[in-house]
Amino acid sequence: MGDTLTVLGLESSCDDTAAAVVRQRAGCLPEILSSVVRGQTALHAPFGGVVPEIAARAHAEKIDLCVEQALAAAGVGLGDLDAVAVTAGPGLIGGVLAGVMCAKGICAATGLPLVGVNHLAGHALTPRLTDGLGFPYLMLLASGGHCQFLSVAGVEDFTRLGGTIDDAPGEAFDKTAKLLGLPQPGGPEVERAAMAGDPGRFAFPRPLMDRPGCDMSFSGLKTALLRARDAIIAEKGGITVQDRADLCAAFQAAVRDVLAGKAARAVAAAPGATALAVAGGVAANRVIRAALEQVAGDAGLRFVAPPLALCTDNAAMIAWAGLERFRLGARDGMDLVARPRWPLDETQPALIGAGKRGAKA
Repeated sequence: MGDTLTVLGLESSCDDTAAAVVRQRAGCLPEILSSVVRGQTALHAPFGGVVPEIAARAHAEKIDLCVEQALAAAGVGLGDLDAVAVTAGPGLIGGVLAGVMCAKGICAATGLPLVGVNHLAGHALTPRLTDGLGFPYLMLLASGGHCQFLSVAGVEDFTRLGGTIDDAPGEAFDKTAKLLGLPQPGGPEVERAAMAGDPGRFAFPRPLMDRPGCDMSFSGLKTALLRARDAIIAEKGGITVQDRADLCAAFQAAVRDVLAGKAARAVAAAPGATALAVAGGVAANRVIRAALEQVAGDAGLRFVAPPLALCTDNAAMIAWAGLERFRLGARDGMDLVARPRWPLDETQPALIGAGKRGAKA
């Protein structure tokens, strides 16, 4: 293994088809040579959410094109690569399969090593890609499908301190947008509407804040918003633009308070951490990010949040996580399995029930 490693990464776990090339020279910070992301927002917009079958077909149609574009943008060929990394789970199984099969095809044709990557590890290791963050650190991974606090002590050493017992916050944002007639994806739309709203108009709950620990819940918060909306409609016969803005602001403030409050508890539960990092699509919310930065500052910790483009799903994080695993000697064969569920910390009990396919992430 040379001092310089160049890895192609593939990501297709939900509704973004992505490929990227990341390179690291010995003793230097890694470089993102290219990052190509093809979203599917227009395909899913008529349905108010991601349709797994549509997503899978789109991934199968576009992933090889993303690989071609990523290699061209990076100025490298397949012969310049040291390995191919691919998201092997968790995620929508059709999309994960599309990525895994594409990666296997490349490796079978070229003889390149294959490295399967946990999508959540990609997010959790992103602060090392962007900021060179050293272990150990505390990570809040908050996205459309996942939300958990992790103590990150190594490339493959994750301890879950707590997580959502129902909806992820990104999912709650999307459902809130749908309830209020806002476009998808809902997170940016709710944040935009909330800028003109009064967060104090509605007294929404802060679920599980009255209980110890770092577990979270967002399903009841979404229900509270639904009831507030219905009460307005019953009184006025509809909702105004200002009503919608106030509902969004109150909802966003409740999510912010829960995440910040639980983050403070997670900091207390991980005394050796040197930083509080945040990743995932919800990390792009400026109000939530500012509250988490305040928590870190109050605890005397460094706060690390990736650039907004690396908060949402991308393949650069998969290439980097694969590079880190590859450097440690990790290799996967052609029997690499696409997994719809794949918890980072397999020592912890499932937060939501395991089912026949194993523990959820």
